Amino acid sequence: MSDNLQQAAEARAASVIELAQELIRRPSRAGIDEYEPVLGVLEDWLTTRALPHRRLHDAAGELVGLLVEIPGGRPGAWWTLDACVDTAPYGDETAWSFPPDSGDIVDSWLRGRGAADSKLAAAMFCHIAADLMPHAADLHGGLAVLLDVDEHTGGFGGARAYLTDPAAARPAGVMIGYPGLDDVVVGGRGLWRAGVAVHAPSGHSGSSRAVVGAISRAAHLVRLLDAADLPSVDGAFPLPPKLSITSFHGGQGFSVTPDRCDLNVDIRTTPTFDAHDAETLVRKAVAELDAELPAPTPTEVTPVAAWPPFRLAEGEQPAAALLNAAAEAGLMVRAKTAGPSNIGNLLAGEGIPATAGFGVPYEGLHGIDERAHLAELPQVYTVYRRAVLQLLGG
Repeated sequence: MSDNLQQAAEARAASVIELAQELIRRPSRAGIDEYEPVLGVLEDWLTTRALPHRRLHDAAGELVGLLVEIPGGRPGAWWTLDACVDTAPYGDETAWSFPPDSGDIVDSWLRGRGAADSKLAAAMFCHIAADLMPHAADLHGGLAVLLDVDEHTGGFGGARAYLTDPAAARPAGVMIGYPGLDDVVVGGRGLWRAGVAVHAPSGHSGSSRAVVGAISRAAHLVRLLDAADLPSVDGAFPLPPKLSITSFHGGQGFSVTPDRCDLNVDIRTTPTFDAHDAETLVRKAVAELDAELPAPTPTEVTPVAAWPPFRLAEGEQPAAALLNAAAEAGLMVRAKTAGPSNIGNLLAGEGIPATAGFGVPYEGLHGIDERAHLAELPQVYTVYRRAVLQLLGG
């Protein structure tokens, strides 16, 4: 990077950090805090710079995000930068070594919940939009910046509202601002989730009549699921499927064996083991349970969510633009497929390609002492700006 470009990137990074600090100091824990304060900071910043933006609402009228739109002056595709400004909960605040909403900087680390995921990226994307606005007439298509406040709930209300908004141009691709300097995340496992209700006759724990209670039946089902044969890595997708029991509830007290126990089953899927395969596996285990330990009421399986896996080829946009821009900036990054699911899976279900991570180094994401390292921010900013300009023909 030339000296002039380096100086410009460093100056822009200082402004990005200032905005990110203000966002961190407005708690926006999903399902806990109100979102008006954190979105108000962004709305004031965007209004001051005359950047066109509007609020997004879900079907119930709840505020779920902001959308910034910079139309180009020439025909072409629209591309989107996406970062959430809601966050995970704080957890045990007494375990933190600094206040979760501090937003201060110590030894080049920006500290506080949302520093890594993803308020720094939101501030960066807003600045990129401001950079491009004066040159919009020369750009093809347009740039949208989605600032979501319904990401950590798992509802992805901002993304859903954006995709169903008839006034919004449908994006040709999305770059999601999750952190991490070593990788451009180009794929992720999908998921299939279900609730399972296991039944049995209730009874008194001291009764002389032997009863196989719902908890015992459910425990047997867990053993069957844990022993289920899942395929290994196959083909170009680098991760295998994975099954987890994430919730187990039934009964209360000591003297009664309950008549119902509820499980949550989470299966991470791949192109060769999809949602249909996951449901088939669970229903087969349930049928085996009901045959081995019969009960008056059959075990019930209620699917609650299914997202497809996704993986972009390195030459597919927008992955290619981001990887090329990183290489031009002198960064050695790799294309990676992530284990956790994310908004990229939702977008894949809509036929929209997405990258789901490239950013500054971080620590404590979703845990205690979350923080983001700032020394690399000028490089990361330059990479995203170059990638966007490449996609927009700038």
